[in-house]
Amino acid sequence: MKVALAQIASVWLNKEKTTVKVLEYISQAADEKCDLVIFGEAVLPAYPFWLSITNGATFNDQIQKEIHAHYIKNAVCIEDGDLSAICKLAKDKSIAVYLGAIEAPKDRGGHSLYCTLIYIDANGIIQSSHRKIRPTFEERLVWSPGDGHGLVTHQLQEFTLGGLNCWENWMPLSRTALYAQGENVHVAVWPGCVRNTVDITPFIAKESRSYSISVCGLFGKEQITNDIPHYDMIQENCPTVIAEGGSCIAAPDGSWVIEPIANQEGIFTAELDFNKVLQERQNFDPVGHYSRPDITRLSVNRERQSIAEFKD
Repeated sequence: MKVALAQIASVWLNKEKTTVKVLEYISQAADEKCDLVIFGEAVLPAYPFWLSITNGATFNDQIQKEIHAHYIKNAVCIEDGDLSAICKLAKDKSIAVYLGAIEAPKDRGGHSLYCTLIYIDANGIIQSSHRKIRPTFEERLVWSPGDGHGLVTHQLQEFTLGGLNCWENWMPLSRTALYAQGENVHVAVWPGCVRNTVDITPFIAKESRSYSISVCGLFGKEQITNDIPHYDMIQENCPTVIAEGGSCIAAPDGSWVIEPIANQEGIFTAELDFNKVLQERQNFDPVGHYSRPDITRLSVNRERQSIAEFKD
């Protein structure tokens, strides 16, 4: 299976223009005969980098309210067809897609945001939307906690894929929920930071004896444009670079297939050999022969959470 890591910068906080960019990179990955293309966390429309540089925790602040309202307007609503062009292209190009997006789902009212990792199969069908279980630190100011509904795996050729958002990958029980479903390609998406991916990517590979893939975004001062509310304030406080990438792949033995790539936008590809998974499971399989379900087990609630249930 050939995979593409799409390490790109969003057209920051702009849903329409970022969608166009995502489409371009899907086409490029398909042209390189890839079976799967993966984008970083929250790429569509962007990660909320303004929070840490504009006093995002200031309560009842008008500036933060106005930026937040802009963020909601540019979020993805799957029910409204915001991903239809991406789904169509995936089908036309026969390529599967993992996409990090900011979702404003109607089943939660449509006004709160979720950091969602979406899997679109090669037939252009959305097979899962995993809402981040626990937003990290300042993310909690703009993202709501998700649920276990998206803790599922997907078959692609011989491989079984699963994915988590950013620091969810540090949550051992969330990883185990995917391992238990036969995952052997673990997809981790990040906003962009080598220090996050350099250690955990080979660690997950060694723990699971699976391919471990981290895909990151890029962001810096040059991405802040004047169509964003209070762009001058954000730009004034923004370092030259906040997110420098770090996309990489580790093999099931923890060795590098692609070492972390920093400060470079583009498509990076690799061939995955299924036999490498089988070879490494010979001495360790965390949910198979090296597990003791008679002693320790994990219980997972995959029900989609909602505030109301209507019976007409």
